Amino acid sequence: MTREEYCSRASEVIPKFNFEGKYILHEAYGSGHINDTFIVVFKKDDASDIRYILQRINMNVFKKPEDVMDNIVRVTSFLRSKITNNGGDSERGTLNLVMTKDNKPFYVDSLGSYWRAYDFIESSLCLQSAESESDFYQSAVAFGNFQKMLNEFPAETLHETIPDFHNTPDRFNKFIKAVNEDKLGRADSVKIEIEFIEQRKEFTSVLFDNYKRGDLPLRVTHNDTKLNNVMLDSKTRSALCVIDLDTIMPGFSVTDFGDSIRFGASTGAEDETDLSKVNLDLNLFDTYTKGFLVGCGGLLTDSEISLLAEGAKMMTLECGMRFLTDYLEGDTYFKTHYPQQNLDRCRTQLKLVSDMETKWVQMKEIINGHL
Repeated sequence: MTREEYCSRASEVIPKFNFEGKYILHEAYGSGHINDTFIVVFKKDDASDIRYILQRINMNVFKKPEDVMDNIVRVTSFLRSKITNNGGDSERGTLNLVMTKDNKPFYVDSLGSYWRAYDFIESSLCLQSAESESDFYQSAVAFGNFQKMLNEFPAETLHETIPDFHNTPDRFNKFIKAVNEDKLGRADSVKIEIEFIEQRKEFTSVLFDNYKRGDLPLRVTHNDTKLNNVMLDSKTRSALCVIDLDTIMPGFSVTDFGDSIRFGASTGAEDETDLSKVNLDLNLFDTYTKGFLVGCGGLLTDSEISLLAEGAKMMTLECGMRFLTDYLEGDTYFKTHYPQQNLDRCRTQLKLVSDMETKWVQMKEIINGHL
C-alpha cells in the first residue's frame, strides 16, 4: 500500500486511541525513510487545537512490532521517572505514548498493521540539517544525555528489534551475499564500490574485537542518531528530547556517536551526486565531539572515547554497505524516490569514509583534545 492509502486507512485507527477532543483532520507528516507518519488534529472543549503523531510501524523492517513497543514503553517510562526526579519537564523531555481505548500502547488494524500514537511536542522543531553549529551541538548534547540518563537501565533486557543491526561484520557478510547473488544484475555496474568495501573487511570487526576484550561496554543505544531524531525548542533552540525510538537496543556508545557524524558532519547531502561536495567537516566533528561528551557527563570510559573516531568511520562504512546491499537486492528496505537513489546514498558514504581516512590524524587529535 502507498502512504496515501495508509493515510486513508488511518480513519479506521484514529477512533481506537484515547485522543482528547473532537476530531478535525489528519494528514501525512515528516520525511522518515521507514514508518508512515501522520499528524492528527483534534479540537478541545475550550476551542483550542491539540495535535498528536500517529504512526504505522513498518513490519517489513520490524518483524516483531510488539517487541518494538515493549522497548519503547519501558524506556520512555524510565526516562519520564528520571526526568521528573531531576526536576525536568517529562512532557517535553521524552516521547509520551497515547494509549488505545483498551489501554494498550498499539492498535492492530483489520489488515494486521500495527499503529501507535504520541503526544505532539508543541513549540518544537525538527531539522533535516543543522542551520547553525549550535543546532548540531545541541543534538550532540541530546544524544549524549540520552546515554547518561539510560546508564542505569539494564541494556541486556531490551529486545533486538532488528537483530545484528549494527553488527558490522554481519553486515559485511550480508553485503557479500547480495553481491554474489546479484538478483537484479546490478553488480557489474558497481564494481568500484564493491572493491572499496571489500578492501576494508578487516576494519569491520574493530569494534566487536574491542567489545570481546572488555574495552567497549554494552549500553542502551538509540542506533539512529541523525539530527532529525532530536527535537529542539523552537524559541531557545536548546535540545528537548530524542525521538524515533524503534531501534533502541543494546549497543555501543561509539556507534551512536558515529552515526551522528556520518550524517551531520558531512558537507554534502546523503544522496548528493556531485561527490566533490562530500567531505568531513572537521569543525563540525569538533563541535559534535564536545557536545556529545558534555551530554554524557563523564559517563564514557577512556577506551570508549578513544574509539569515537572508529565509531564514525564504522557507521559511515556500514551505512554505505547497507545502501549498496539494498540497491543490489532491489531497494526493499530504504524508501527511494528515484531508481538509483540507494546507489547515490552509498557513494556519498564511501566518499566520506575515504575523506575520514585522509583526516584520521586530525580526528584523533580533536578527540584527544576533549579528554
